[in-house]
Amino acid sequence: MKDIPVVHVEGKSLAEAYEKALISLYRNGIKIHTQYDKPDDPPSIDATMNITVHEPLSDPMIHKAFPGGIEDLMEYVMELSGAKDHWMKSMNDPDDTRWEYTYHWRLHDYGAWKEISSDTGKQVVAGSFRINQIEAVIDKLASSPFTRQAQMITWMPNIDLECYDPPCLQSIHYRLVEDSDGTMYLNSNIRFRSNDAWGANFMNMFGLVQFNKDKIAKKIEERAGKKVELGRMNWHADSFHLYGKDIKDFKKRLFDKIDEPFEKRVYNLHDPMIQEIYIEAEDKIKKKIKEYDSKHTLA
Repeated sequence: MKDIPVVHVEGKSLAEAYEKALISLYRNGIKIHTQYDKPDDPPSIDATMNITVHEPLSDPMIHKAFPGGIEDLMEYVMELSGAKDHWMKSMNDPDDTRWEYTYHWRLHDYGAWKEISSDTGKQVVAGSFRINQIEAVIDKLASSPFTRQAQMITWMPNIDLECYDPPCLQSIHYRLVEDSDGTMYLNSNIRFRSNDAWGANFMNMFGLVQFNKDKIAKKIEERAGKKVELGRMNWHADSFHLYGKDIKDFKKRLFDKIDEPFEKRVYNLHDPMIQEIYIEAEDKIKKKIKEYDSKHTLA
């Protein structure tokens, strides 16, 4: 095979679309090695993937097979809100092994990074400019709902071309569509350069749905004075891959169960028990971050 397959799936809910994407990848993807493979790892399964979720906030929203728990979903939502921005490394300190970026920082403070000041020895924000893209797209959409210019990006070539682990998320594009009753629907196109289909994709999608709802749609609603709901989310991954080392776990937790009723493989986020776990996780994660901070030097 000389071409990487291009695959498209659609689903009403997040859980439905996620499951269809994984199954379609497994059945239609190309086998190819990655730069992260260990010598004995089998090749990954890869495709260019397009996932359309028509009602991102609808239940069943959570797939039981994703390798994580309800608390992990809340932690990722908090991370996308900036809860771990202070965990980023100083870019000019070769001994600093912390994160090179967070998605929230790249969206909220694009163009800037952290360095150690030669004058004071303390960590400072560096860069020739600093752009809050989140505020910019909210302003654009609130003032001109039909604009095609409401886009945020993460890629910084001056850093990322030499970065060991550059951002997977590349861009988010928004447009608003008005219904006959005056309700505005926020449509989003989200592009990933590289997306770990088993290890990260579900958490990525869940987190960005919540980000779109709380950080974008609600803010537009406040400024425009019109009701704003989430419309369809279109997710594009240049490389949507299932690592060879994860295929056995994927088959056991999902593929070998697809003959069972779909309802057995999913959770409703708005189920009272799931909601309780999800909401109570916030305080636990704040404590976890605080405990981590107390044990590490976070200049």
